[in-house]
Amino acid sequence: MALPLSILSAQSAGNDQARQSRIAHSPFPSEYSLHHTESIQRPESIASIDSSVPEMRETERNYPQRMLREPPSRQALHDHYSTHSKEMTPMERVETNDPDFEVDWEGDNDPENPYNWPVWYKSIVIAAISWGTFCTVVYSTSYTSATADLEKEFHTTNEPLVTLGLTTYLFGLAAGSMVLAPISEMFGRRPVYIIGMIITTLLIIPCGIGNSLAELIVVRFFGAFFGAAMIGLAPGTINDISAPKYRALSFSIWATGPLNGPTFGPIIGGFATQYLGWRWCNWIMMMATGSALVFIALIKETYTPILLRQKAARMRKEEKDDRYWCAFDEKQMSFLESMRVNLTRPFMMIVTEPICLFWDLYIGIIYGILYLCFVAYPIIFEQIRGWSNGITGLSFMGIAIGCFIVLFGEPLIRKMILAHKPDPATGKPPPEAMVSVVCISAILSPIGQMWFSWTCLPPVHWIVPILSGIPFGMGNTGIFIYATNYLATSYGLYGASAMAGNSVIRSVIGGLLPLAGPKMYKNLNPHWAGTTLGLIQIACIPIPFLFYKYGYKIRMKSALIRSLQEEAEKREEKKRNRAQRLADRAVNAAKRMSQRSSKRFSRHAHNMPSIEDEFDLAARNAKRNSRRYEKMGDEEFHFGLARSSTLGTTRTSRTSRSMKRSSKRLSNPWGWTGME
Repeated sequence: MALPLSILSAQSAGNDQARQSRIAHSPFPSEYSLHHTESIQRPESIASIDSSVPEMRETERNYPQRMLREPPSRQALHDHYSTHSKEMTPMERVETNDPDFEVDWEGDNDPENPYNWPVWYKSIVIAAISWGTFCTVVYSTSYTSATADLEKEFHTTNEPLVTLGLTTYLFGLAAGSMVLAPISEMFGRRPVYIIGMIITTLLIIPCGIGNSLAELIVVRFFGAFFGAAMIGLAPGTINDISAPKYRALSFSIWATGPLNGPTFGPIIGGFATQYLGWRWCNWIMMMATGSALVFIALIKETYTPILLRQKAARMRKEEKDDRYWCAFDEKQMSFLESMRVNLTRPFMMIVTEPICLFWDLYIGIIYGILYLCFVAYPIIFEQIRGWSNGITGLSFMGIAIGCFIVLFGEPLIRKMILAHKPDPATGKPPPEAMVSVVCISAILSPIGQMWFSWTCLPPVHWIVPILSGIPFGMGNTGIFIYATNYLATSYGLYGASAMAGNSVIRSVIGGLLPLAGPKMYKNLNPHWAGTTLGLIQIACIPIPFLFYKYGYKIRMKSALIRSLQEEAEKREEKKRNRAQRLADRAVNAAKRMSQRSSKRFSRHAHNMPSIEDEFDLAARNAKRNSRRYEKMGDEEFHFGLARSSTLGTTRTSRTSRSMKRSSKRLSNPWGWTGME
């Protein structure tokens, strides 16, 4: 039956209104919902559908008109918008900077943060890089035990030329630290460790089979260049995984490798050269560096910016949302620009940062005097006292004992550092607290040097100059550990660059002084040559004392340190703001749930009768029953009461049957029969 046109129009309007309501609450994007609504209201204009969904537009042309009434599938829309979002570049992602999608550590106890790694795993990391650094440094000084055999092998009497193999090795460490440490801040520490150790291990082979002194000198330079990854990056790794309270302890454990490497090098090289030949120094060190490579390959990345970038990329992939970003994405730049900035930063820090300049010079002088000992000790004990090559290496045991005293005394040293007044800004001891240890070490080192200078020659017993190595080793170890820790703590994320600059100055001075060692000890004699070195150390004593007293003011005048502090404050502010936003969201969600619950309860409570209504109803029923009973006669009243009693007894038969058997009279108070 045909319906009037007005009824059809009204029905169509009602359907459109319902359809609009469904689309308004649809989970699909609003821009498509509007176009889809228009296409339904005007099905003849299919071309007006949004052109941003080309694959759906072609499909809709081939579908019947009734299919247009169904919205597109969720998968189709998800694929479309996911495809378009994947075309965003990293910089376009960062430009959004939505704080809700910023990737950072999940609080102070995030297990992915290297600070929160288990102690046993941190110990493995420190042991691995300490062993790698030990092998790198041992290879530098084991060469000095073979100089006499090298002169015979290659028919030369030019002692400085043979010593040049040690100098070029230290120059390679300096150049490698300059290049590899900044690269680690771009690509992470782990890949630089692995690639550097692989190349270093392979370059030992040409040294072991070399047929000319020039070949050894050149190859050792490049081997040291890539081996410098262990020298330049290790302090940064220690800084990455160690909490400030235990950073000095971590540096002390790691320092057992690089600080004892120079003293164990002549011992290993001396006995290997004496019993196996100088080429076996290379094969032994190749086996050692190969084992270090295996250990280093097993550790994870430790550099925080790289870890956060990886975490942001992982979340973008897992959540299929390109809005996730981290604070370090903003600093992305082209590879060449990054290389230019990172390679020039250590030089700029040496020139523009007084902290780097003075500490690099001071540590370089101490390091150079230490390496000069590897030339002076063979002159004293092998040439003058007539010891063998292997036994001469044992004369360095005094320096090794001094190193171990400082390393094992770290708990006491830490208490001395923590006893300083805390910094009001951080609540922790200031970096200058570590300089107090350097002040003591700066006095011990020249004492040991002067002691050795005036007791090294006969007729003084040989044990006396060896014992002088104990205060000398204690002083050097204290300076290396705590001055390095001071630099790393002061420059934070750029600690690797600061240490790279330090490694350059230290290696250059350490490489040049041994070249002058033979002539200096020959022309000045051992007494005055050693005294000259001791006076240089005494002249450097004011440097740590000045930084201990005025270090805070010097740090506050550093533009780089101030910028690092501002960035740290901004990161902390972002963390607090993010935590506050999450807390506000939780509170608002709880309020909404409470409001919905109260509305639901009030709606039900409105439908429930109140207590007063219940009492009124009971009173009305009592009055009605009272009027009814007044109208009844006596027989009707007693019959109704008996009937009520029978019904009640039937309903509660299970509970009242025992009572009826024990009291039949009470169950029929009027004496009627047939009430059972």
